[in-house]
Amino acid sequence: MKKTLTTIIIALLVLIFSDSASGQKADFTGSWKLDITKKPATGNFPVLTRINIIIKGDSLLTERFYDTGDGQEYPFTENLTLDGKEHAMTVYEMPRKSVVTWKEKDVILIHQSTTTAYGSNGSVDFKSTETWTVDNVNNVLTISFSNSSYDGELTGAFIFNKADK
Repeated sequence: MKKTLTTIIIALLVLIFSDSASGQKADFTGSWKLDITKKPATGNFPVLTRINIIIKGDSLLTERFYDTGDGQEYPFTENLTLDGKEHAMTVYEMPRKSVVTWKEKDVILIHQSTTTAYGSNGSVDFKSTETWTVDNVNNVLTISFSNSSYDGELTGAFIFNKADK
């Protein structure tokens, strides 16, 4: 009887602690650098090589660094809220609209954006949906993406390692 009671108590404690651990908000904050050994093929789409993330309350501040294939990095800063409201800004003379929302009880971030470029043939929209997940134990950020433009559609995932550990 005593052994059964001890087993039940241990099982309950395991359930309580595993449930509270899985219910915690994901911590994306930090400086992240692309794991170049796991870089997907991106065609004509730019490559996100680094990202600095700060989340405070309902605010998301990112500093993104892109490589367009010429070896140079093109940074820009974006300040958004996590409540699904659309935010507009201009990046290198291109309008950008972004929306970010939490999914799965504050564990996954969904970032949707449309950036409009203007060329000799008029405007072209570059649409992106990013799904952010983080493994805080192993210091790995995964940004799965689906990008589309007049060049077609591309899906894949960028794997980042925490740079400030």
